[in-house]
Amino acid sequence: MRALVKPAPGPGLELTDVPEPEPGLGEVKIRVLRAGLCGTDLHIEAWDDWAASMLKPPLVVGHEFYGEIVALGEGVPTDERYGLHVGDRVSVEGHVVCGHCRNCRAGRRHMCVNTSNLGVNRDGCFADHVVVPHSNVWVQPDLIDPDLGAVFDPLGNAVHTALSFPLEGEDVLITGAGPIGLMATAVVRHAGARHVVVTDLSDARLEQAVASGADVVVNVGRERIRQAQERLGMTEGFDVVLEMSGSPRAMPELIDNCTHGAKVAMLGLPAEPFAIDWGKVITHMITLKGIYGREMYETWYKMTAMLQTSELLRDRVRSVITHRYPAEQWQEAFDAARSGQVGKVIMDWS
Repeated sequence: MRALVKPAPGPGLELTDVPEPEPGLGEVKIRVLRAGLCGTDLHIEAWDDWAASMLKPPLVVGHEFYGEIVALGEGVPTDERYGLHVGDRVSVEGHVVCGHCRNCRAGRRHMCVNTSNLGVNRDGCFADHVVVPHSNVWVQPDLIDPDLGAVFDPLGNAVHTALSFPLEGEDVLITGAGPIGLMATAVVRHAGARHVVVTDLSDARLEQAVASGADVVVNVGRERIRQAQERLGMTEGFDVVLEMSGSPRAMPELIDNCTHGAKVAMLGLPAEPFAIDWGKVITHMITLKGIYGREMYETWYKMTAMLQTSELLRDRVRSVITHRYPAEQWQEAFDAARSGQVGKVIMDWS
C-alpha cells in the first residue's frame, strides 16, 4: 500500500509502498479517506530537536484522519448498541493510552502518563490503511462528511480548550487565529459568549475569524487589545481567555486585559520558557489551565452533539479547511501548511 514514511533520521519524508497492516487482538483496520496536516507533521518532516527526541524511524506519519472500517481483529465488540462493524465511517483519537496508570484507571485517560501517539510513536494515518485499537475509534453520523471528520482531532483541541470554563454571556478573548483558534471561535460563538475578540498578526486569518463568528479582530502588530474593549463598550476585562498562539508576547497583554477572577485556558505551545507577572495573576485571582489534546471521550461526545445541532457550526468549522491535495501531492500540501498563509490542509487518500 502507499504510505508517507519517515524512512530514517533526518529531514524529509518519502511516499513509498509498505506492507499493508492487519488488525491484531482488539484492533481495527481502517481505509483512510481524508487526512489532516498538523504542525506536528511539519516538525517531523523538518526533523527538529523535538522530532529527533520522539521518533524511531522508519515510521508512517500522520494522526488526523477519517476513514472506513474494513476489518476487525479478534476481540473487537460488535454488539448492536456500542459495537463496531465493517463499513462504519469513523474518526480516530490519536492518543493511545495504557489503561493501567492511575489516571487511566480513574477515568482521566487524556492524562495517561504512558501515552503513545499515532504517527509519532506508532505507525500513523498518512497511508491507504491504518490499524488502531478499537477503543480509539469514533463512529461518525452520516451528516459528518469526510473533510469534517478528518479535522475532529484539532476540533477536539478547540472544544476542550473552549469548554474548559462556562461561556454563556461571557466576554471571550482568543489569542491566535490559526486553524484551532478559528475553530474555537466558532465553538465559543455557538456556546453563547457575549463578545468574542480574536487576535493575530495575519489579516487574512483575522478575516477568517470574522467569518467564524468573532465580533472584533485585532492585528496585534498594529493595535492593542484594550482598544477592542473600548470599541465594544467593555468596562472591565475579559472573563475567559483562550491562548492559542504560544507566543510569549501574548501572555503579558492578555493578563493585563483580564477581569479579576478571569479564567485562562492555554493550548498554544511556546518554543521556549517566558516570564509571567505572577503578582498580577495572584492579586487578580486569575486561573490558568493548561490544555493538551482532548478529554477522552467527553470532548468527542460534545463535538458530535454540537455539530449535529447546528448547520452553521458545521459550515464554520468546515470553512477552516482552505486547501485540499491528493496524497500524491503531499509535498505541496506540506509546503502550503508551512507557509502560515492557509487554514487547515487536507490530503485525499481515497
